[in-house]
This record gives sequence, structure tokens and C-alpha cells, in this order.
Amino acid sequence: MNTSNPFFTCREYRQRRQALATAVGESASVVIAGRGQTGAFDIFRQNNEFFYLSGVAVPQAYLVITGGTGEATLYLPAGDEKMERSEGESWNSDRAREVQEKTGIERVCNYGQLETDLSGQKVLYLPQLPGEGRQMCRDTLTHGAQAHAADPWDGRPSREERFKEEISHRVPGIEFRDLLPILDQLRGCKSPQEIDLMRAAGTLTAEAVCGAMKSTRPGIGEWQLAALADYIFRLNGADGGAYRPIVAGGGNIWNAHYYRNDCPLVSGDLVLMDYAPDLKCYTSDIGRMWPVSGTYHPWQRELYGYIVEYHRALLSVLRQGVTAEVVEAEAAAIMRPVIESRNWSKPCYREAALKTLEFDGHLSHGVGMAVHDVWKYRKEPLKAGVVLALDPQMWVPEEKLYIRVEDTIVITEEGIENLTEGAPLELDEVEKLMAGPGLLDDWSPVL
Repeated sequence: MNTSNPFFTCREYRQRRQALATAVGESASVVIAGRGQTGAFDIFRQNNEFFYLSGVAVPQAYLVITGGTGEATLYLPAGDEKMERSEGESWNSDRAREVQEKTGIERVCNYGQLETDLSGQKVLYLPQLPGEGRQMCRDTLTHGAQAHAADPWDGRPSREERFKEEISHRVPGIEFRDLLPILDQLRGCKSPQEIDLMRAAGTLTAEAVCGAMKSTRPGIGEWQLAALADYIFRLNGADGGAYRPIVAGGGNIWNAHYYRNDCPLVSGDLVLMDYAPDLKCYTSDIGRMWPVSGTYHPWQRELYGYIVEYHRALLSVLRQGVTAEVVEAEAAAIMRPVIESRNWSKPCYREAALKTLEFDGHLSHGVGMAVHDVWKYRKEPLKAGVVLALDPQMWVPEEKLYIRVEDTIVITEEGIENLTEGAPLELDEVEKLMAGPGLLDDWSPVL
């Protein structure tokens, strides 16, 4: 039977709803539509906005939160006896009392009641951008919406747009306001329970990358390392990956978000891996580069070793109470004399290293329910509970080389915590790990 996320208590969900209700005020209410049925033989995955406030993973659900009081009503479809006989029991409006007890939501009723309950509302907050579903982020959804709008044979509205139009038609006179600026800010600072879950996701992420490192051999396919990571994710209870896997060998690394993963790995090349699980609707983020042959070539040590050193410098100055710009400036000051004192094998390598000091994206994005989380933490001083991707990057355009290393970091009262530190950074440690047996050593193709 569908249940709310067992990792969080009803109290935590109620606190989130109350914080939202306080922010919108007593003269307004909040309404959110959950994701609908896809019609496919897939596992339902609720959108992040709905799940964050309820923990409920039921298709065609709606949630109303009363401003000020924070009292909530969950609207569900009626029971479908034929479907339940085929697929098992599911939460529905016929089980209202049970759903109330399990979720802590004050009122549960059929979604046919929603129109009546919205009548008389003057101000209604609702998301005005598409909700984040499986392997989705706000930035990818925005790009997808632009592609639909640009297609003269498409132009379909999002579920959120359609829902808003339907409310306007059925309950005229409501003033609509965008919920997302408020909700995004609430999601930006993680609770201790959220950090516990993300710590588990980070551990699992690092384990998958270590498994890929140990299994890398010339001739192994990019797709096989991705499949190995999926195996580790699902074996440990995750719902697959939180985003499409980036497993890029050789020249494929130049495309930062390469995803086709259809090439064999070649001796002498590096491989970049960036992949993390969808663990109870939370994720992590990571980036590691290692040699297909098991040993870094001198130029690989020179460039990747430099970025790892930069990464360590950023970790040493990352803390609460300062902005991302301050952290990047302090790390750049540490690395400038390193660059100046080093004997670079090529002038273009030195020039690329100098340009890393000017790049303002080494602290790149938040991480949370989406890998590119919604809160833009760079616009204010960092505070405890912020989770971010630390991702120093370097480009050598003359040789189409892209070098990076990434970890997921929590800002704490005491300093920081690296959630993905289980995957080795130092080059010697990587080579030592790769020298051992791998999960794919005994694998042989069917075709």
C-alpha cells in the first residue's frame, strides 16, 4: 500500500506546512497538484513540491493548506477495486481515516470536493512552474517548456498551467500568487532528518563510484559502469538514479553533461563519472575522473592533480557566515602561488589553471530533492543546513580537455561535512583502489 515517506515523521511534515502557512499569511491558502498517472508500466514518483509538504506518493492527489493555521486537506481519488485486485491496495479517499492517521494530515476527502472547498478563496498560492518529477530539475524543466513552446506542432501547457486555468474557470475571481519563491526558500535549508537521508544518499553515491573505479578496464562500456551504479543504488533501496548517468570516456568528457554512455573505454583515456541515486526523493552529487588503464599519465596527473588540489583548498575555507564569492576568492589566493611555482608541461595548461582563479562557479548549485536544487544559495552568506555541490572545474580549449572533481557538502555549525568523501580524491588512492578486483571482472557478453 502507498504510504508517506517513513524516513520523516508526521511532525516534520506538519512543521513544513506550518512554516509555509505562516509565510503566506492568514488571508491566503495554498493548493498544490500532485503528479498524475503516466499510463505507463512505471513506478509512480511524486513531484518534489507535493512530496516535501506531505510525503504522500499517490497519483492524482491534491493538497490545500490554510494560511496562518497550517491545517491541511488531502484530496484523493476514490478506490479502484479492479486496479487494487491487480496491483495491490493503495491509499484513496475511501480510506480517509487510515490516511489521516498515517500522514497526520487533518482532513482527507475525495478530489471531487476540491472545487467546493476553493469557492470563496480570495488569494491562492500555487506553483506556477512545472513540478520536479523523476530525474527532473527546475532548470531542465524550464528548458523543456521552452522547447515545447517553440514547437509549432506542440505548445502544450504544463499540468500546473492547466490546473491554474481550470481553477480560474471553475472558481472565478481568485487572485493567484506564485508559491515557489516561498517554498524554494524553505527547501533551501535542510533539517537534521533531511541531512541524515542525504548522508545515506552520499554514502551510496560514493559506493557506486568506487565500484565503477574497481571495474574499469579497457574495453568496458560506459553503459556498463552506469549499469553497475544502478545495481548498487537499487540493491540499497534507491529508486534508480536521480538524473541520467554521466559516464564519459576520452573525448566525450568535453561535453560536460554527456549522457549517451554508448562508447567503450580506451586505454590511455580518462573516464568521468557523475551519478547519484534517488533515495526516498533525495539525492547527492559527485564527480570523479580516473584512468581507464588504472594508472594516470603524467599530463593527467598534472591537470587532474591540480583540480584535486584546488578542491582541497576550497574545502579548507568553506564555512558558514560568508558568501560563495568569498570562499572562491580565498581559495584562489591559496592556489595562485601554487600555479606560479609549478613547472607546467605546456603553456596552455598554465593558462587554463590561471583561468580557474577567475571562474565563479566552483561552488556551483544546491543539492537536495533535485540534484540541481531550487534554492540559489549564492546570493546570501552560507548558513548551517545548506547543502551544495563543490565542483572546481578547468577547461583547456586547445586540446578539448575538461577537468573537474565534485563532492556534496553540508554547511554545519562546526564547519562542513563531505557527504561523498567515501570516493577517493587523491590520485594514488584511486590507482590503489583500481588495482583490486572489480564486479565486472567475470562478466562476459551475451551477444
